[in-house]
Parts: sequence; C-alpha cells; structure tokens
Amino acid sequence: MSILVDEKSRVVVQGITGREGTFHTHQMIEYGTRVVAGVTPGKGGQMAEGVPVFNTVLEAVRDEGANVSCIFVPPAFASDAIAESVSAGIEVIVCITEGIPVLDMTRVASFMKCKPAVLIGPNCPGIISPGKCKIGIMPGHIHTRGSMAVISRSGTLTYEVVDQLTKAGLGQSTCIGIGGDPIVGTNYIDLLKRFKDDDETEGVVLIGEIGGTAEEEAAAYIQREFPKPVIAFIAGQTAPPGRRMGHAGAIISGGQGKAQDKINALQEAGITVALNLGALGETAKGVMAI
Repeated sequence: MSILVDEKSRVVVQGITGREGTFHTHQMIEYGTRVVAGVTPGKGGQMAEGVPVFNTVLEAVRDEGANVSCIFVPPAFASDAIAESVSAGIEVIVCITEGIPVLDMTRVASFMKCKPAVLIGPNCPGIISPGKCKIGIMPGHIHTRGSMAVISRSGTLTYEVVDQLTKAGLGQSTCIGIGGDPIVGTNYIDLLKRFKDDDETEGVVLIGEIGGTAEEEAAAYIQREFPKPVIAFIAGQTAPPGRRMGHAGAIISGGQGKAQDKINALQEAGITVALNLGALGETAKGVMAI
C-alpha cells in the first residue's frame, strides 16, 4: 500500500512541452509512471514523449482519465495551473515550480479550502511510491520498496536520507517532499494522518529545517496521536537569526523557528532526533530494530 499515488495513478503533466517538463516526463515514464497526457495551451493535438497534448486539464481528465497532475509551469502562471487542476477535478496536484509569489499562493490556498484536491508543493521534488510510480523530479534509482515513509521540507536532503535508508536496508513506502516555501499545500500533520492508517508504513523519517513552527506542531501531533516510530533531522542548526537559508520558508524571525527549539520539541515528544545527518540511516535502522 502507499499513500496518495500508486501504479494506477493517471498523470497529466502541465507544461509538458517545456524543457523541464519534457525531461522529467521522460524520466517518470521510464520509471513506470502512467503519464497519460500533457497540457500546454495552444499546443493541443500534438504529441510529447509519446503522450497526447491538450490545451486544458479538463480535456485531459475527460479524454484520458487523468487524476493526478504534475506542474512544470513558470512561476507567474503556476498558481493558475494549480487552480485549473482543482477545477478540473484532479485529486492530487504536485507543483514542482519554485518562486511562485506568496500572494498568488495565498489566493490558491483560499480557493482550495473545502476542495477535495491534495496539493503537494510548490517548490518541491514531488512524491514517489517506490516500485509503483514517481511524480516529480526525485531520482528513482536510489529508492527501494519497503516500510519507511519519508516527509521532508528539503528536496536535496530527501535524496540524501533516502540513499542512506536504502543502504541501511530500509526500503520506503512513500517519500514526499512537501516544499520549502512559506505557503505549501500539504503539511507534516496532513501526511502523518495518512501514514498512521497505512498498514505498510512501519516508521517515518521527518526532515525539517529552520523557520516557522511546522515541526513543533508535528511533534505535538506525534506525541498525542501517532503510534509509529519517528526519526527526525533538523537542517540549519548553525543558521544565524534573520538570515534565509535555502528556502523561502527557512528563516528565523520573531523569536521563532530556531533549530534547537524544534529539536527540543521533537525530543520532548519522544522522537529520536539525529543530530548528525550522516548518521541518520544507521539511527533509523537502530530505532526500527527495537
């Protein structure tokens, strides 16, 4: 079992004819993902990477049964692309685009309230259910099927952690990069609730970073309701206050968001925190062996 996507997911790629869209569509298809359509306004009727291109997402849903979208649309138009997928009835939307204006995302978040669609991202590497499908830009070859879930704010750290887990003999059920922007569609708690009910997920690796209070909120939820083992790592432990580190959301301000505060909250909730990223794989192996 996996959460949100699996081998039955039917994917439409928004922005398929652009350089990034074309490249990663090819990678997704090679992995085994069922990419059934692409969308580029004005290029309907063409073929790209062996799949039909439509002018709208609604056409892709109607003609090809698409139920998941992957967005490679420039920042100025990405929020409209998200809204289009929501309006067309897409169930899971994966937005890879980085640099979407915060005001645009505020409007999208408001529009999506009470809508059934799940948004992953923006500014994220996507989601992968090893051996079933990958949607986004994650390198599929480092993943292996298993029972560890991974939730991360950092794309690069997701790859590092997955590689360590695989080398430690811990395969993954579903790995998700939620994105590092101030406003993202899906947070830690949203996904932890799904992993709680996933029979194939036996443990979770949670990768956080400085900025905001998402990790502290996740710690409180885990302590209160999540029965499975959780191993965590917080990036940015040496970051000075007021300086953004990598992601738009990774900034310490107003006395909140410091790495040590997050580490303390996680440890107080009974969560094992790896202070050294290089030891996370072995740390997870030790926790899961108990």
